Amino acid sequence: MDTGRQGSRPRGQARAGAPATLVTSATTSQRMSRQRRRDTSPELLLRRELHRRGLRYRVDAPLPGMPRRRADVLFTRARVAVFVDGCFWHACPEHRTSPAHNGAWWARKLEANVARDRETDARLADAGWTALRFWEHEDAVRAADDVAAAVRSARDGP
Repeated sequence: MDTGRQGSRPRGQARAGAPATLVTSATTSQRMSRQRRRDTSPELLLRRELHRRGLRYRVDAPLPGMPRRRADVLFTRARVAVFVDGCFWHACPEHRTSPAHNGAWWARKLEANVARDRETDARLADAGWTALRFWEHEDAVRAADDVAAAVRSARDGP
């Protein structure tokens, strides 16, 4: 079928060298669209604990010099970025799962997420920031202890 456009290809066909498209069911698509990007329960627990301790911060804040990357909690003056990583999305060694459907696509996706996390941490460190990462299943009070210590250390100096 000729569409009259140059370089067109049939719908759903990837261009050469492009990653394969993900084929999902309507049910899966609906479930994935409901996944929260921010304000997850583990994030809210941590933020409430930090706020209870008198710490003030930015929420879902862009990272300096890194377009399209954001911290869950950011202390700009102390230069501390906090991430609450979901076990599925960031490949928790304790709770990692591998989807059976589209397994190869998901494996690449999750590996890329982990690589991006490591790159973000390195870039923040190079810029003089402290990056703290916690798994969603970790205790919010203990995580808040670590965050408060890092913020206090950054404010008080070496």
